[in-house]
Amino acid sequence: MDTLLTAEVAANSPRFRRKSSTFVDAIHDLPERSEMAPAQLYSTESGRLFHSGKIAIATVGLPARGKTHISVALARYLRWLGVKTRVFHLGDYRRATVGPGHDVPDDYFFVNGEETSDFADCELVIEALDEASASSVLLRQKILRKCREDIYHFFNNENGQIAIYDAVNPLGAGRRSLAKEFAKHEVQTLFIESACDDMRIIEENVRSVKISSPDYVGWTSDDAVKHYLARMSAKIPHFETMNEPELNYIKMINAGERLTVNNCTFGYLSHRIVFYLLNLHIKSRHTYFARAGTSNENDSYKKDASLSEQGIEYAQKMSETLIKHREEERQDLIERGGPPIPLKPLTIWTSTRRRTMETAQYLHEKGYRVRQRSQMSQLNPGVCEKMSERRIRAEYPEEVEKHEIDPYHHRYPRAESYHDLAVRLEPIILELEREQNDLLIIAHESVLRVLYGYLMACNATDIPTLSFPRNEIIEIIPASYNNQAKRIYVPDLPPDIIPASPEDIKIPVPPSGVVSPFNGLGTPRVGAQSPAPKEDGTISPTKPGVLTPKEPGEGTQLLVERALRNT
Repeated sequence: MDTLLTAEVAANSPRFRRKSSTFVDAIHDLPERSEMAPAQLYSTESGRLFHSGKIAIATVGLPARGKTHISVALARYLRWLGVKTRVFHLGDYRRATVGPGHDVPDDYFFVNGEETSDFADCELVIEALDEASASSVLLRQKILRKCREDIYHFFNNENGQIAIYDAVNPLGAGRRSLAKEFAKHEVQTLFIESACDDMRIIEENVRSVKISSPDYVGWTSDDAVKHYLARMSAKIPHFETMNEPELNYIKMINAGERLTVNNCTFGYLSHRIVFYLLNLHIKSRHTYFARAGTSNENDSYKKDASLSEQGIEYAQKMSETLIKHREEERQDLIERGGPPIPLKPLTIWTSTRRRTMETAQYLHEKGYRVRQRSQMSQLNPGVCEKMSERRIRAEYPEEVEKHEIDPYHHRYPRAESYHDLAVRLEPIILELEREQNDLLIIAHESVLRVLYGYLMACNATDIPTLSFPRNEIIEIIPASYNNQAKRIYVPDLPPDIIPASPEDIKIPVPPSGVVSPFNGLGTPRVGAQSPAPKEDGTISPTKPGVLTPKEPGEGTQLLVERALRNT
């Protein structure tokens, strides 16, 4: 259920939580059971890691400065590491309380002089010369009380470690009061301010992200931008930037151009957050995932063979499809009233293996920048290289049994697990956050699974079953609260090069005809039990555990049995 649908549930249930409304990015979804995160190295009985206690991160900044983007991105990274993190968007509580299609009173964002404690003046910036009516004050207190109750319940009843409080928090007095309030409950407070005086960044953020907020459902793009900029301009004179020496805070200026840290009582986890924010920016960027072409030695991991003739043909068609799609998106934006700006530069990342580099050769000849990343080499199959599933079962029955229990963390002899791969890819994840150009990643399917799992906040158990057929480029589009996934079809490819890589170990890597067992995470093929793609290319939700195999076979039965056990 979505909080935007039922205000009464959100207002009355103290443990109600928002579920993702896009069906693609699970950053706001709750795991149904406790499990290890994709890059988590160890676990504790309390559920808290790195010898750090409870931390409340409170955002600070004017609208359209990227506070929600920072909140969601930071939550994604911390949850990837295994830190139990949840984002509390105060705007969600406001919309859920007043109900769909309704707005708060005009004086809702005015503040009374005595309101300086217990989460007061936290959501939006005030009009200093006006005071809110008694009914608006009561409504605001009700919303703040509900948010506060959920945060404390998360800490005290769910073993939460980091709560990210996404609000404006405009006044120094209110921030001091907020830190004191959390300290009473033995919660350390860290403020993160996003400051920006570059109007180009602000307008880009408003147009590409903010107008997709639930506040502007049904609005035209131009009207939403005009209204948001006017609301923002009216509040600028009353905002106080962070300069409280007694508080812990991090100030990001102009999308990561500069970063100021006021360190009073930082521990390891706080320093880890600082390191992550040094790599983060708030500029919008599209990320594309594409498989490498087929090689002359598809059944060999060690030979590092060149592309086959079919692989060269695929590389050209994939590149031409992507170039055409980006230009069509630009024209569509202009037709919808957007500015006639040129396309963002496109950077291509590949591994150091020959066939990924050769897949990018066509784009390199077109003048695009190509960079090789050694960490992006595919998962090492170890002794299972070139072995059939039947032979693996015969020679390593105990390993097969272990793998069926935990396909993400298990590794075959002298091989890598998906967990090993996720740990190896952490420098790539930080580089990905730092990249400001549009980005195309050409890699093996195992690498794409892990990187997609990071961007879309997948559970570890879902990552081994994500599917990336060669006739699709996956586009990740940033939105206000969630990343959204879109498929770009590559036409006229030979059917035999579309399925999953033949050098994959058949047990942990299902064929491309298998639908991901998690809503919106995979790239399902059209079949009897798989929904057809929408006209706009977005990925439709699928029923967990439903498979649509291309052809029945030995490996298919194993996958069906496993999926049925998980339903």
